[in-house]
Amino acid sequence: MDSGDWSNHMVLRPDKAGPLVLIRFLLYNYMAEDAFIECPKGKENENLKRKWLIVLSLIGQIFFLLVDKPLKIFGAAIEWFLNFLSANQNFRGLLLNLLRGKLVKPHRKSATYMTVLGHLDKRVKLDRNLSPGDDKYSRALCAMAAKVAYENKAFISTTVTKDWEMDFIRFYKFFNFSQMKPTTEAYMFMDNKNKDTEVVVVAFRGTEPFDGYAWSTDLDISWYEYPGMGKVHGGFMKALGLLENGSWPKEIHRNKERGSAYYKIRRKLRKLLLNNRKRKFIVTGHSLGGALAILFIAILAFHDEKSLLKKLEGVYTFGQPRVGDEDFSIFMQNKIKDFHINYQRIVYSSDIVPRVPSDDPTLMFKHFGNCIYYNSLYKAKVCIYLFVTLLMILYNIYIYIFFFFFFQSQDYYRLRNLKLKSIL
Repeated sequence: MDSGDWSNHMVLRPDKAGPLVLIRFLLYNYMAEDAFIECPKGKENENLKRKWLIVLSLIGQIFFLLVDKPLKIFGAAIEWFLNFLSANQNFRGLLLNLLRGKLVKPHRKSATYMTVLGHLDKRVKLDRNLSPGDDKYSRALCAMAAKVAYENKAFISTTVTKDWEMDFIRFYKFFNFSQMKPTTEAYMFMDNKNKDTEVVVVAFRGTEPFDGYAWSTDLDISWYEYPGMGKVHGGFMKALGLLENGSWPKEIHRNKERGSAYYKIRRKLRKLLLNNRKRKFIVTGHSLGGALAILFIAILAFHDEKSLLKKLEGVYTFGQPRVGDEDFSIFMQNKIKDFHINYQRIVYSSDIVPRVPSDDPTLMFKHFGNCIYYNSLYKAKVCIYLFVTLLMILYNIYIYIFFFFFFQSQDYYRLRNLKLKSIL
């Protein structure tokens, strides 16, 4: 694939949507020339079937973009207070240091400064009972790497080099062309504890709880369809570094990368792996980070990067949302089989994130591969996703009854005057 151009797409533009415009679209199918929805001419009926879902997505995106600044200020205040308390040990230590005039103030870029998520779970040590070669070693390492990805560069670097005794390679902050901001973060390190194999680990950061732009990405149900690949979640693709025209060319000029996550990480991996037979790589991430991890591999497959895919030891995602439709699922399952990829999608209990976006007949987002499911007692079992899908039937029936009928434009005026019992 040289051009990487899409064959179909639906892109939502929250910056061009307002209350009146959304109401007119919902009731009358009205779309102005300066459209808040981009899709090819002649495919509007096919791509815009679930108007209520599109409107809800746009409302959610608009909301989080509007509250981004106050949300970040609120989050930063909580974060600073927790670090202020931690730097002085506890409330008692804080009062004693205040009386002594020896208050310790935290520094946001220091190796001891943690996010709110870091304070909720302060564990950074690896399991000493596991060693390279154990079945659970890579999964446990990736779980910790995905957790630490939420922290700052100094914290990550110190954790990798001192606590894990591994080689820190680089911390990245990537550009999102849609949001025109560097909102995607990742880091790379090398596990050299195995004498026979060195493993480069790429860990993507997930959704920060106080980042409105990250939540907007999660709620964006835009999609792009690529020949031979299927439909892929547009919001996640943009976070991975999708170009402004929606294409994934196999090669671009280095000056045009402008911090694109996919192209920069791929270039770094080529440099680290292709001239060293001992080295392999793993990709991991939690939540949004999990989506970026598997999509990174998907684009490598789309570009037929056989030399890198043969070096792939595994993909471990935690709480990963759905990222593509059924065609994409088939595409990925074939690639997983062809390159013997160890793909593990780990899900905890009733976590909502792996169950979105919806797998309704319009979007048809589907998981693929086997799922390692942990119940509330932390007991794991491997289940085929088809079984998990069957467990969601009741949820889908609920959605259909309350939304499918009421928001179809051709039936709206006929149904609005009917009583509920006549519908049932």
